[in-house]
Amino acid sequence: MSDASRPRAATEPHTRLLRCALEIEDSRSYWQHTDGTRRASAVEAFSEFWFGARSMARVEVLLANMHARYDAFPSALRTLHRWPDMSPDVRRVVCHWHLQLSDPIYRAFTGEFLVERRAGIRPSVTRDVVYAWVVARLGSGSVSTHLQWASKLLSAAYSAGLVMSNRDVRELDTPRVEPLALEYLLYLLREIEFEGSLLDNPYLASLGLEGSALDERLRRSSALRFARQGDIIELDWRHANLDAWAVACLPSSLAHAAGA
Repeated sequence: MSDASRPRAATEPHTRLLRCALEIEDSRSYWQHTDGTRRASAVEAFSEFWFGARSMARVEVLLANMHARYDAFPSALRTLHRWPDMSPDVRRVVCHWHLQLSDPIYRAFTGEFLVERRAGIRPSVTRDVVYAWVVARLGSGSVSTHLQWASKLLSAAYSAGLVMSNRDVRELDTPRVEPLALEYLLYLLREIEFEGSLLDNPYLASLGLEGSALDERLRRSSALRFARQGDIIELDWRHANLDAWAVACLPSSLAHAAGA
């Protein structure tokens, strides 16, 4: 039975991606300016140049997306605020995962469609192939809207490191996932409602973290204890929740700032 009080991954399709792609640096700025204890306003973000010299209209779009991607998961935003020295590799996959959590179309594109293409004889896509997937996925709509969806999905996937080029033919890749990033995701998923299981889901699959490759990564983690014997999995958590993981596992200076 699901718990209505738990944060949950978005399931209703929307069009926010058409106006706001992965936005890695804007996400970083957002984490630096707020820990989610209060809801930031567009006026505040605009007047304090959170996103640089952007227009008020653009700030409003960015802020609406930041709220959906990060405020919807309070412990995640607290953790990201405590983590100013996050490496670029971690920052990229964290933004990718949060876009997946907040957008079911991007989640299906990166966690299902690109995974299937990556396992094929030729791990690549073209804009036409993605356009055909969009039409099949969204159904009714104008050609221009479907083309815009294809373009934005490819752009976000390129920024996430899943697509190696922004021109056809686009070879597929899996970006590097540092240990701290993997632990962050697992502790976050432990606290939220989402489709799939903890070790079999579109968030891990999108980055090639499946089967024996994932098992080996989990065995090496210091934040949990993992063992598999056939179909039996044993997973013990070293920390009570994501906040506790952040205090224990982020660099000591950051842990102190978090209240350790």
